[in-house]
Amino acid sequence: MKKVLILGAGLVSKPMVEYLLDEGFEVIIATRTVEKADKLLGGHKNGRAIAWVMEDMEALSGMVRDSDLTVSLLPYRFHVDVAKFCLKYRKPLVTTSYVSPAMQALHDDAVKAGVIFLNEAGLDPGIDHMSAMRIIDNVRQRGGKIEEFYSLCGALPAPEDATNPLGYKFSWSPKGVVLASRNGATYLKHGKIVTIEPINLFKARFTHPFPGVGDLEVYPNRDSVSYVDVYGLKGIQTMYRGTFRFKGWCETLDLMKAIGLIDDGDKDYSGMTYRQFVAEKAGVPGKDLKKELKEKPGLNPSDRSLEALEWLGLLSDTVMGYAVTSPYEITSDLMIKKMWLNDNERDMIVMQHLFLATYHDGKSEVISSRMLDFGTPATNTSIARTVALPAAMAVKMILTGKILLHGVYRPILPEIYNPILDELEANGIKMEEEYGLPVDRMIK
Repeated sequence: MKKVLILGAGLVSKPMVEYLLDEGFEVIIATRTVEKADKLLGGHKNGRAIAWVMEDMEALSGMVRDSDLTVSLLPYRFHVDVAKFCLKYRKPLVTTSYVSPAMQALHDDAVKAGVIFLNEAGLDPGIDHMSAMRIIDNVRQRGGKIEEFYSLCGALPAPEDATNPLGYKFSWSPKGVVLASRNGATYLKHGKIVTIEPINLFKARFTHPFPGVGDLEVYPNRDSVSYVDVYGLKGIQTMYRGTFRFKGWCETLDLMKAIGLIDDGDKDYSGMTYRQFVAEKAGVPGKDLKKELKEKPGLNPSDRSLEALEWLGLLSDTVMGYAVTSPYEITSDLMIKKMWLNDNERDMIVMQHLFLATYHDGKSEVISSRMLDFGTPATNTSIARTVALPAAMAVKMILTGKILLHGVYRPILPEIYNPILDELEANGIKMEEEYGLPVDRMIK
């Protein structure tokens, strides 16, 4: 029986554990919280939990050595440390995280060791790559060229549960969601590279309709330009990766960023109320905070963003209860406290690819590929299923000899993406593809 080591027992790990146990693998979960891992394993005879902290490199070395494959669900900064032990013992590695430069630098070593380090094998990144490459390769086979490509994705509450002023609830790594809001972005639009500074990320938004959901807002997702090379789209005119949100999130996070409520930088906030904290960060007296924020030059907050701050409690006279900490910790802790998805609520994944393809005979078409998926915390959330299942399927393919590649890879090759997309569809996770749409269906 092949042995899979899973590092971490976070919010997206449950569907992977269930899948691998059902497929007849032995599963070892190494985590700081053994109780959580034991719950995931449910007493299965082929499952085992190990108490482990990342600092214990000796234990990590032994666990990698004694397993047939390692899955790292740790924060991305730890993947390379894990990968180096995988190199030492010639064991494959699967992650759902972006390929970092340090991970990419291990490619030649992984080739020499005869192992694959498959990254970006989740949802976004993951299913987005696989579903995009299936269409890109199809267009190439028909002698066409991709001129424009928009790839949009969001993990959201279902419409009926988007009930707070931010239009958002957490169903996965909440600190990560807030942290990602501090990014800037770069994309290619009509032949020109556009760079968005972090402070302006949520100002650079547009509205896009999604069937069955309604109008959603979109803001740019990190570095889109690098995917021109990843997807082999040299000469493309537009390459844009974006994030979907309901109305409320972008304007609220834009205000938070402008005030500095999610900044780093520790300070002693002992005895301070939330109202005093926001007033200090905004540089206003704090007597009539809403009015002062509205009238502060250059801030220009919307009524909804002010309503969101008030709903969160950031305008209240409640003592925060912190000593030395950062604005990011204060604000994200408050958001986490108020914005969790309840067990009886649904989460939702919305993904939309739009391609403009041209052909030698002068014809053009817009191609759409989209996914709408729902889940619940009481069963498996949609975000957990769509992140964990493609990675688990990749684990099975590697350990059963269906993937024979060596080196650092993303799932952008047909021998990887076709079987995974087919199996996902059999599990109810399906991209709906439409070819031959008129050119005016493209995002302007």
